[in-house]
Amino acid sequence: MTRRLTEPKIVIATHNAGKLAEIETLLHPFGVEVTSAGALGFDEPEETESTFAGNARIKAHYAAKASGLPALSDDSGLMVDALDGAPGVYTADWAETPEGRDFPMAMRRVWSLLEEQSAPEPRTGRFCCTLCLAWPDGTDAVFEGRVEGRLVWPMRGDRGFGFDPMFQPIGETETFGEMDPARKHAMSHRADAFAQLIAACLG
Repeated sequence: MTRRLTEPKIVIATHNAGKLAEIETLLHPFGVEVTSAGALGFDEPEETESTFAGNARIKAHYAAKASGLPALSDDSGLMVDALDGAPGVYTADWAETPEGRDFPMAMRRVWSLLEEQSAPEPRTGRFCCTLCLAWPDGTDAVFEGRVEGRLVWPMRGDRGFGFDPMFQPIGETETFGEMDPARKHAMSHRADAFAQLIAACLG
């Protein structure tokens, strides 16, 4: 049986402001007070695993041990079918520059690769999210969510973050970058994983 979260405060193991805002919104109804690894001044541990679950565990256990509080991490990314699942666990790395992360550049790279391959339409893919809730004693619980969609060009919208402006979920006419944040939160890969976490640990 999955361990219940009974502590009133947890650490979100991220330095990503957009991701932190989404997670805070999802946890707010449950009265859980959150802080972040960034706010606590923690370093970002090296993500050395080749899976979302492996990297999520690294981040959550690092923050839990450093803070003495339960810690929740999110490892997520875009998997493009015609690119054999890339960028996948390296989604953020594709945006790295000496000046910081540049996601418009990363989106142009994805689309250029699809064009080079003459990938047929629809250019399908999915956002995947793995959550790991870890406790300072070393126990954890892992939850995996996903949302299917297609890649579109040109980029559309400025309401999301990351690769949202080029991802259009199945059955929708807007990209995540155009969509009202509340609507996105209701259907996203993160919402899918959170529904599982809430049922197991908070519900």
